[in-house]
Amino acid sequence: MLYHLFFPLADQFSILNVFQYLTFRTGGAVMTALLISFVFGPSFITWLKSKQAEGQPIREDGPEGHILTKKGTPTMGGFLILLSVTLATVLWSDLTNQYVWVVLLVTIGFGSIGFIDDFRKVTRRTSDGLSGRMKLALQFVIALGAVTWIMGIGPVELRGEVAVPFFKNLLLHLGWFYIVFGGIVIVGASNSVNLTDGLDGLAIVPVMIAASSFGLISYLVGNAVFSDYLQLHFVLGTGELAIFCGALLGAGLGFLWYNAPPAMVFMGDTGSLSLGGALGAIAVATRHEIVLAIIGGLFVLEAVSVMIQVASFKLTGRRVFRMAPIHHHFEQLGWKEQTIVIRFWIIAVVLALVGLSTLKLR
Repeated sequence: MLYHLFFPLADQFSILNVFQYLTFRTGGAVMTALLISFVFGPSFITWLKSKQAEGQPIREDGPEGHILTKKGTPTMGGFLILLSVTLATVLWSDLTNQYVWVVLLVTIGFGSIGFIDDFRKVTRRTSDGLSGRMKLALQFVIALGAVTWIMGIGPVELRGEVAVPFFKNLLLHLGWFYIVFGGIVIVGASNSVNLTDGLDGLAIVPVMIAASSFGLISYLVGNAVFSDYLQLHFVLGTGELAIFCGALLGAGLGFLWYNAPPAMVFMGDTGSLSLGGALGAIAVATRHEIVLAIIGGLFVLEAVSVMIQVASFKLTGRRVFRMAPIHHHFEQLGWKEQTIVIRFWIIAVVLALVGLSTLKLR
């Protein structure tokens, strides 16, 4: 919005030339989202507490300590993230860019699914919201539509292709099956973040790390000069997604202020499903789907731990981990919550560095 208001006036006021630079507008998105979180956060959390007297329903099959330490903490804090990201993105991005809209709509769509799920849990006082099948069905409808849209606006030479990290010219041709592949990437990322969101601050920081990484990737892939130098596949228009990633970073920082241990609010499925969906959509748009699995390796680890646990129990009747997702396994081993969270943050940083190294090692 600001871009369309001020950049046309740059001929009369040279200082307004700054609005043509993605770096400036990305910084503006970071600060705007952060400010929105700080301004509306306290009153929003107070309102949530007034509506959720008993807080988020705690799973009975979860760690016993959570029944005491997490009781009374309100959920649906992800709405604050959605509000901050949406307003900051609309304010600072080029609204004629279709990549911005497809990623934003995936984020809002997945957030809406999460909101319905959270609302059912709170109003019915149960840890069961929407059924798993219903959530997956709704997610795939949105994801498949988004991937089809992205294929339509993307480069013809990359249509239906998957770029392989560390190889400058290697592409896996999937044809129209790419729509299914992209849908799995988006839905998988969404649910992986959802599984990671089990301890105070555990999910939001790795999301911010991934968002920062993909902000850089979006900027480079969308720049003809930089993409050519780094031998990346150029995707015109994706540079504008750096602004969305900046908004995600700012909103995440603002939310962490209230979600840091001991958490004043939980993001709930409203936040985790939307954040994961956003990362998946950006990865598809920038053609860095496999790199997402590296940068978001912590989310992959959490999801895989659940798959292994379920498969092992169904096939052998035995559990591989004391409890899944894997962060609960370490809780059962006696690790302190803050220790688990900080060490997982460190893992997320290392994996992000490995993922970013693929930009140069080709």
